[in-house]
Amino acid sequence: MRPRRFDLIAFDWDGTLFDSTALITRCIQAAVIDVGGVPPTREAASYVIGMGLMQALAHAAPDVPASKYTQLGQRYRHHYMAAQHELTLFEGVLPMLADLKSRHHWLTVATGKSRAGLDEALHSVELQGVFDGSRTADETASKPHPRMLFELMREFGVEANRTLMIGDTTHDLQMAVGAGCASVAVSYGAHEPSTFAVLNPLHVAHSVSELHDWLNTNA
Repeated sequence: MRPRRFDLIAFDWDGTLFDSTALITRCIQAAVIDVGGVPPTREAASYVIGMGLMQALAHAAPDVPASKYTQLGQRYRHHYMAAQHELTLFEGVLPMLADLKSRHHWLTVATGKSRAGLDEALHSVELQGVFDGSRTADETASKPHPRMLFELMREFGVEANRTLMIGDTTHDLQMAVGAGCASVAVSYGAHEPSTFAVLNPLHVAHSVSELHDWLNTNA
């Protein structure tokens, strides 16, 4: 068995492990329409995935006044809750995580979801006990601020050079840069892979299988 390069691996959730990008995009668009705003394009709505909910909605709907943000958030949650039963992990995620666990990495989640939303997702896909820790946008600073990673590194006593962030957006990669950590990007989520190079990820994986292979060889 090769020595570990990284002791702590932090995964983004939506668009990295969970096949939810398309649904989140549609729910953002529908919520903006519900409160009388101009619906964002698919590209604009998908860009904000990974941010905290209200930060994301405000960015995606600049014409919606702040007085409607509470209603906007409620409408987004309404649409998402109505369809979340359709969502699943990407194929191959469970065996990838099992392999990493067998190598005794600390596995964590750093997500723009709320704590309630992440806990429900972990329960719905029977992942309790797989992850050693997590941070959500409503209990710390939202991405791309690096506080999530700083808190996880402190919790597990791991230095930045032994920490790897994996995500599908520039928000994830910017967070890693801010925390002084290495990153790996995946191209099958919310952001176009052409935007990743400037943030210097170690690798861009085009499928979970490719990500799994890279981690087995390099993590």
